[in-house]
Formats: sequence, structure tokens, C-alpha cells
Amino acid sequence: MDSVLLLTHFGLTQQEAKLYWALFSQGDLTGYEAAKVTGISRSNAYSALSGLVEKGAARLMEGAAARYTPVPVAEFCGNCIYSLQKDAKELSLLQPKRRTDSEGYITIAGKKHILLKMRNLLRGAEERVYASMSAELIVRILPELRGMTERGLKVVVITDHPLDLPGATVYCTEKKQKQIRLIADSSSVLTGDLDDGENSTCLYSKKDNLVSLFKEDLKNEIRLIELTKEREQA
Repeated sequence: MDSVLLLTHFGLTQQEAKLYWALFSQGDLTGYEAAKVTGISRSNAYSALSGLVEKGAARLMEGAAARYTPVPVAEFCGNCIYSLQKDAKELSLLQPKRRTDSEGYITIAGKKHILLKMRNLLRGAEERVYASMSAELIVRILPELRGMTERGLKVVVITDHPLDLPGATVYCTEKKQKQIRLIADSSSVLTGDLDDGENSTCLYSKKDNLVSLFKEDLKNEIRLIELTKEREQA
């Protein structure tokens, strides 16, 4: 991914990100020098450099001519993450209580949002999870699955290749490469297709009838795998 785009995720504008990167590649710069090496107008360059200082990405060096020096990436990003985590805790305390929980059917679109939902479901699970998907997709949530087994929770995985996941029950069978079925705590289900982009869509629901339907479907799939294995061994 482009460095400028990544830096915008940390609150920098595109011009601020370009100038921030230039301070690393070119060394400490005055506003005039920064404008010259980046092609940004002098007025915009001075404004963007002031923004970098205000956001903690650069510092001003006093002298005959004011020069700007960059804050290391790890330090800048770490400060942003720390601040966001602190604000997130504060917002959680201030969040109004919902009058009722949503028990309908919710569409989640886009690969990024689907993966985030999967990871959040696993991190928030308190008892068990059933996951049915290809090994290619399982790999993307392995840290969360390992975290569950380390917490002593029940993890059952149905996938298409052997999996190194101590503490979990793993069944191997043929799987559709992009299909996802995930049940967390017997209370919520996520199902759909994880494609390579924004065409990915999944359905999320906490409706009891849908959860029960998918639980029964997964139990039948597991039983079929066990029967097939028994026949092969006979």
C-alpha cells in the first residue's frame, strides 16, 4: 500500500504525508526547501508543515531559518494509537445504552469490514466458536483463534487442509474457497463470501432461528466427515 495513503490513516492530509516523507528522504528542511522538493506551493507547504507540528509528526528547529525535523514513524504512530485507545475507552463510558439490541439481518460489505467483523466476533467470544472456511481464509484469523484456545474456549474448525492449532478440534474436507460460515457463542452467525475486494458480502445476524439452522448444518457436516473417515479406515 502507498505510504501516503497509510499516513492518512493516522490523521495526516495527503500534502502533510508527502512533506513528512520528504523530511526523511531529504533531511531537515525549511518551508521553502520543502516546497521546492515536493512541488507543493510555498503557502500550502508552510501550512502543511505547521499541521505536522500540531499533529506531532514533526518538530520545529529554531535557528537563523526555521527548519522542520520529522518525528520517527514508530513514535508518531504509537502516539496516535495511544491517544485513540484512550479516547476509545472514554467513548465507551459515554456511549448511550441502546434501547434494544438489533436482532435482524445485517449486510456487511467489503473484504476489510468482513475481516474486522470476524476478528471482533472471535475476540469477544466467551464460550465457543464454530468456523467453516478454507485454510486460506482461516490463516487470516489464526491469531484470534489461538487467543481463544489459550483462554480455554471451545474452537471447532472445518477446513480443507490440516491446521496447526493446538487446543482446537479440526475437521478436514473440501471447502469452497471464498465461503465463510462462523458461529460465535451460539448467539451470532456470520455467513457469505470473502472475495478479493469490495464485492465481498456477508450476512450477520443474532436471530435464534438462523443460528440454530447453521449450528445444525455444521453438525451434519461434521457427522458426514466422521462417517467418511470411518468408511476409509474400514
